[in-house]
Amino acid sequence: MEMFETLGRFRAAMKNAQAVRAMNNLPPEIQKDIGWPVSSRIDAQTNLSRLILGSGR
Repeated sequence: MEMFETLGRFRAAMKNAQAVRAMNNLPPEIQKDIGWPVSSRIDAQTNLSRLILGSGR
């Protein structure tokens, strides 16, 4: 039965990640309306510069 519990947790994690991606793809205005924290479109660039340079710019 442990295998089914693990598969269930994996499926729940995948569905959660899918929902987060869908919410992050919404326009910022809609994200604000529903109370979702607005995802910055330049977050990836900021994270990359932090990794490379050691600090955010």
